[in-house]
Amino acid sequence: MTVGRYEDGDPDRSESFGEMLLGGLLDHAHALPPDRVGPALADVLALIGGRDPQILLQDYGQRNLVPLAGDGLADGDPVPIDGSAAGRCFLTSRPVEVPVVEGVRVHVPLLDGGDQAGVLAVTLDAVDDDAHRLLRRLAALGSDIIRTKNGYTDLFFRTRRGEAMSVAAEIQWSLLPPLAMTMPRVAVAGVLEPAYDVAGDSFDYALNGDVLHLAVIDAMGHGLDAATMATVTIGAYRHARRTSVELSEIYLFMDRAVAEQFAPDHFVTAQMLRLDTGTGRLQWVNAGHPAPMLIRHHRVVRRLDSPTTLPVGFGGDQPQVSEVALDPGDRILCFTDGLIEEHESGQEEFGEDQLINWVNQMDRADREVHAVARDLSHTLKRARGEATSDDATLLLVEWRG
Repeated sequence: MTVGRYEDGDPDRSESFGEMLLGGLLDHAHALPPDRVGPALADVLALIGGRDPQILLQDYGQRNLVPLAGDGLADGDPVPIDGSAAGRCFLTSRPVEVPVVEGVRVHVPLLDGGDQAGVLAVTLDAVDDDAHRLLRRLAALGSDIIRTKNGYTDLFFRTRRGEAMSVAAEIQWSLLPPLAMTMPRVAVAGVLEPAYDVAGDSFDYALNGDVLHLAVIDAMGHGLDAATMATVTIGAYRHARRTSVELSEIYLFMDRAVAEQFAPDHFVTAQMLRLDTGTGRLQWVNAGHPAPMLIRHHRVVRRLDSPTTLPVGFGGDQPQVSEVALDPGDRILCFTDGLIEEHESGQEEFGEDQLINWVNQMDRADREVHAVARDLSHTLKRARGEATSDDATLLLVEWRG
């Protein structure tokens, strides 16, 4: 029987149990106040015998999954991502089940277009294929609703904020795209440190048809002045990108915007990239930024050295566009200088050699890009003695072919 075709009579349009569950939530999603999203999901889970539901959201430091408060949702302390069942679900983007006295504790990833907000957890008497299907679809719908409501509430932000955040960091987080994106041909993941005090570092990306656009920037200084420069620079980048100009012209547009708004000694280092996700052709322009690294078969095989122009705001010449052909599975690591220049007074800098050594150790297994980026950032911070006196940002891109 072919579903949805007109055969001997009208197709069956009656509401199934699964449609009733999802449809009941979807029918009222547009009018749900943000603080009722969690309770609404809890009500639906109760209809399939779910108990002690939790919506666990990733904190800004990417270390814990924090329970969202709400009627019908179970309380609890933040759950560490490393070493927990919920964390394993989050890092692998796959359901994780744990036998408990009352049945089975099921963890389902909250995915939204590849970005990962957190985990939906619930206890059931038993889990079969029908339960798997319903939970997967409820998590997908719940994630979409949270993403939509996040635009006009502070609820989810407050849940994810594990400590006091500076005004500059508030500005930077509001500027960022989702930290991760996973699509059939390409995946992107970024990390900013220190999460609650970042100021001048930022990144941006956009997937337009077959073309992935990326930028990584580092505004001089720290605090509000750096955050303001970063905001102007990213705004200028987006404006130029959306007019479909070439990479070299994007640089010139960003350069003018910063030069016109700030003093002559103010500048922003930047890297703009463009990846054809159909062919693997990568182009980039470097404006005084550390060179990206090409990772192939889980090892750094080369630095993507290229001619550089002056940092944004200094009025450099039209830059030369560099190009490389990627192989399926190749990853590109972009980073700011805070990742390699950290050092104790009178001691040597952390340096690129140590960075390469850690990348080669961390990227051996076939893991999702967002898990590798997160682990790499945290490992590098520990290797630097937990010191982050400057912003330290990395952006990891994988071309899947």
